[in-house]
Amino acid sequence: MSASPTQEKYDLDEEKHQIPQNVAVTDFEDPNLDLDHVDVLEDDSPYPEVRSAVANTDDPNMPVNTFRAWFIGICWAILIPGLNQFFFFRYPAVTVSGVVAQLISFPLLRLWARVVPAVKIFGISLNPGPFTIKEHVLITIMATVGYQSAYATDIIAVQRVYYNQVYNFSYQWLLVMSTQLIGFSIGGIARRFLVQPPSMIWPANLVTCTLFNTLHSQQYAGIGNRGGISRERFFTYMFIFSFSWYFLPGYIFTALSTFNWVCWIVPENVVVNQLFGTASGLGMSIFTFDWAQIAYIGSPLATPWWAEANIAGSMVLFYWIIVPALYYSNVWYAKFLPISSTHSFDNRGKSYDVSRILDDSGSFSEELYRAYSPLFLSTTFALSYGLSFASITATLTHTFIYFRKQIWVQSRRSMHEQPDIHARLMAKYPQVPEWWYGIIFLAMFVFGIIDIEVWPTDMPVWAFVLALIIAFVYIIPIGMIQAITNQQVGLNVITELIIGYALPGKPIAMMMFKTWGYITMAQALQFTSDFKLGHYMKIPPRPMFWAQVIATVIAGTVQLGVQAWMFTNVKGMCDLDQPDGFICPSTQVFGTASIIWGVIGPARQFSQGQIYYGLVFFFLAGFLAPVITRIVQLKFNNVLLKYMNWPVIFSGTGLIPPATPSNYVTWCVTGFIFNYVIRRRHFAWWTKYNYVLSAALDSGVAVSSIIIFFCLQYPQNGMIGATTIQTWWGNTVSGNTADALKKPYWKLAVNETFGPTTWH
Repeated sequence: MSASPTQEKYDLDEEKHQIPQNVAVTDFEDPNLDLDHVDVLEDDSPYPEVRSAVANTDDPNMPVNTFRAWFIGICWAILIPGLNQFFFFRYPAVTVSGVVAQLISFPLLRLWARVVPAVKIFGISLNPGPFTIKEHVLITIMATVGYQSAYATDIIAVQRVYYNQVYNFSYQWLLVMSTQLIGFSIGGIARRFLVQPPSMIWPANLVTCTLFNTLHSQQYAGIGNRGGISRERFFTYMFIFSFSWYFLPGYIFTALSTFNWVCWIVPENVVVNQLFGTASGLGMSIFTFDWAQIAYIGSPLATPWWAEANIAGSMVLFYWIIVPALYYSNVWYAKFLPISSTHSFDNRGKSYDVSRILDDSGSFSEELYRAYSPLFLSTTFALSYGLSFASITATLTHTFIYFRKQIWVQSRRSMHEQPDIHARLMAKYPQVPEWWYGIIFLAMFVFGIIDIEVWPTDMPVWAFVLALIIAFVYIIPIGMIQAITNQQVGLNVITELIIGYALPGKPIAMMMFKTWGYITMAQALQFTSDFKLGHYMKIPPRPMFWAQVIATVIAGTVQLGVQAWMFTNVKGMCDLDQPDGFICPSTQVFGTASIIWGVIGPARQFSQGQIYYGLVFFFLAGFLAPVITRIVQLKFNNVLLKYMNWPVIFSGTGLIPPATPSNYVTWCVTGFIFNYVIRRRHFAWWTKYNYVLSAALDSGVAVSSIIIFFCLQYPQNGMIGATTIQTWWGNTVSGNTADALKKPYWKLAVNETFGPTTWH
């Protein structure tokens, strides 16, 4: 693929810039438009991030829908989901990510192009010539579309482990297909708003595009010849460095990963450990030497700095100021609990034993509940619920204020009318008809109806419809926020809250409602992100459609088969003392949530008079915050306020817990260095290497972690180096602290309790 003829026009360090007139962004004051680095060009993106990662040319004759692409893609769609499902139930787990398939496929298909004879079987060529970048993209999408464990498989596991419900494979398959593919149909319909507009940049995809183009030596209109080593060589050096370095914090010297270095000095001081700890503390130690910890919430090099600044401010305000204030004031009886934990607790400070509130039939018992304990949450966990409530209302308000005009314009604009070179190039290909998505939706809707009606799930049809309405309402607002900021607002908590009030005492219905409401939206955005990747890489939409659908069906079926085999053949599956580590940590969390929200119900936690009633006012705060900000912005003409994004502020720290503020601190610091300092002072270097560096670091850690797990941790039941590597100071010092032991500020005496004297 040749470079664009306009390539020579670019000199991003010297050229005068202004907002292109063909970009319809002024209605929502796009914060990704950097006035210092915007060029007036008709044949490329106005966003330098996109120009640096995506070629502005296309070869419509380049092979994409080939036999070898489908063969290797289907192999990955079987292998990766199967392996990940197997290790999904194990602790510690390992996840084979899509970047592994992306890297391995490259030499594999290059070899295929060299050695496989160019013959045709039934008119299909086994070797159509050199391995192309479009084939590579199609393969990677098939490998990644279903590589993570399908959310609904946890419903099936919880039914088996917690409720002794084992239904046949038909029930399981219909449930997984419905929950996975309904989102696909919604994502396809939403592509007009989330894929075609140039302002929907989907930052994470730029890293993937950069890796593709680096491997295939593509040219970029926004790069040109900037001097320095090539991207390919830079990627190779950084990949080798990342791969080699990760052995240090990942296995040899794991204290460099958690790096709660302040806690090493005073390991028994609870306050110091709570403030500076990285396991159950607030992460004020700041540093880590582990890219896996820095990128735990996503690559900081792929997220715009203004969005990272919103999250940094949110983290400091809520977790370094408000959380300590709440905790040390003993709000919610917090001092009797760790300051940060993913567990729920009883009034003795122990993990909440849900079996003590269930009668012999497995149903909730009000009498047993009153005799046992109310449920308590750590301060960070409780606050995370409040922030989640606020993000739900803030998303709707923010979208109405800033995006309503763009949504209206996009609803009437065709692909040919998009003010973007990539949309105009994609307009040459036959588009996927809307009725294809309609058929997928209707089929999966019927699958869902069959599931909830034929088997005893306690899930009424109206609840199924309501869950889908929630996903429909939020797909565009949340999708726009994610496409611009690289941050997704989750619907898991709000769906649990709604169904907990609507159908109390129905844990199976609660899990199903949550899955159809939350995962439908999340799956829709995953598919939409893949659409945007195909949009950037000029993959014809129809092969893209079939690759996503078929790979999803294959992946879900394989995962169900692996799960069924494991429960049949692995002894003690999901027991906490299972000798091989198959303790099903996700299933335990999912099952506990089903009882907390489906059995106990939110009415006993968030209604008036209950312990966490105050958190419901976050709904009001989320609704008002964007309105107040907009009024102030208009009244005082404050340009900086356009960068304040309340949905991101409220939801950006949504992974705390299990993430800790230390993950966010290092993430924000790294983002500040690269996406603010280097981008402003060395823009040419940033343009050429930033996304390459992100891809190399991610790839190196992914491959290194797999080798560490399969070669050093999994064999011999994890006993390799048990008396040497595993027991030396560098691997034990972080664990011998109050932080690692999750000690509370106040320690209870034997049989002492805390909290209210009565509850209901």
